[in-house]
Amino acid sequence: MSLHMDQFIIEGDKALRTLMGIVSQRRATPEPLVHASEDLTDAQKKHAAGLMRVNHVGEVCAQALYQAQRLTSSSDTIKQQLATAAIEEEDHLYWCAHRLQELQTRPSLLNPLWYTGAFAMGLAAGLAGDAWSLGFVAETEKQVENHLEGHLESLPQEDFASRAIVEKMREEEFAHGQMAREAGAKELPQLIKNIMQGVSRVMTKTAYYL
Repeated sequence: MSLHMDQFIIEGDKALRTLMGIVSQRRATPEPLVHASEDLTDAQKKHAAGLMRVNHVGEVCAQALYQAQRLTSSSDTIKQQLATAAIEEEDHLYWCAHRLQELQTRPSLLNPLWYTGAFAMGLAAGLAGDAWSLGFVAETEKQVENHLEGHLESLPQEDFASRAIVEKMREEEFAHGQMAREAGAKELPQLIKNIMQGVSRVMTKTAYYL
């Protein structure tokens, strides 16, 4: 597989925009079902900020994964499916970044590291073939969905804005995983799943603070 210079520039620009927070919002931020003033304590706000920072990191990684897997796919159909999912993930990235601003905090300081690692994992999955690459997508989205369910349990009940965003993200992550399975994803070996879970735990625990 070879990249033309113009494609290399385009993909490099996408990476820089993701890391610099210059992303497009194609859909409005999810609105909470309950419209009420959010009177969060300092502790609640700090906890919500940590969780949303983790979610923001997850969306940075999603951009890197889908970008790498698009570059290595041999199927135009799968490339288009991955591109569509990446557009929805970009909305997630924007929503999380905006919520972090509202909570008066910052994204993870280690985003370049997370992006690079996710891109490398995406390349490895893509080079293994489309079926394995889709299997990686399916397992990633399954783990992300479980992780978001945990956040819905942990977020302060009064944080209606964050909860609305996380709920919409969970719904769409499930759809992305379903897309991958329907497109012919192979089931990953349990060892690979365990490694992915271990990497995810390190990332989430670190990103919560940094």
